[in-house]
Amino acid sequence: MPKSSLPTIDSFDRKILNLVQVSNRITSDKIAEQVGLSPAAVQRRLKRMRTDKVIEADVSVVNPKVVGHAMTFVVQVTLERERVDLMHIFKKDMQANPAVQQCYYVMGSSDFILIVTARDMEGYDTFTRETFFDNANIKSFQTNVVMDAVKVGLALDIEEDAEE
Repeated sequence: MPKSSLPTIDSFDRKILNLVQVSNRITSDKIAEQVGLSPAAVQRRLKRMRTDKVIEADVSVVNPKVVGHAMTFVVQVTLERERVDLMHIFKKDMQANPAVQQCYYVMGSSDFILIVTARDMEGYDTFTRETFFDNANIKSFQTNVVMDAVKVGLALDIEEDAEE
C-alpha cells in the first residue's frame, strides 16, 4: 500500500493498539480508563481501525505443542525460475497450506522464507515431498529445525508520540 493511501492514526489510536496487541479481550471500558477517552469513543476507533485494516485480525494464539504441532521449521526456498506466474502459484500454494504459518518473499540467498509446523519429522518429511519435491519450480530448500522458540509474536512496537 503506498504511504499516501495508508490510514492515518493518532496518539489515541496508538495507545489503543498497544493495549489490544497484549490482549484483544480487554474491554473498551478498561481501554478508555487507560487512554483517556470514553468507552464509546474507543469502540468507534476500534471499529474504524478494523474497517481500515489497521487491525488485520483478532485471534487467539494457540500453543502448538498442546495441539500436537511439536516441531517448528524455518525453511529457505529457492525457485528454479522467477517468472511472475510461477511466483504467484507458489504464493497461493503457501497461503493455502495449513502447515505454513508464515511465508515471506525475500531478497537475498533465497526467494522465500517459510515458518512451518508439523507433528514430527515424519510429518515434515511428508510436507517436503508434497510441497517441494513434487514441484518442478523448486530449485532447492534448506531447513532449520527450531530447538527452542525463544520469542514468538506479531506485536509491533508502536510509539505513542510518533508523528502522524
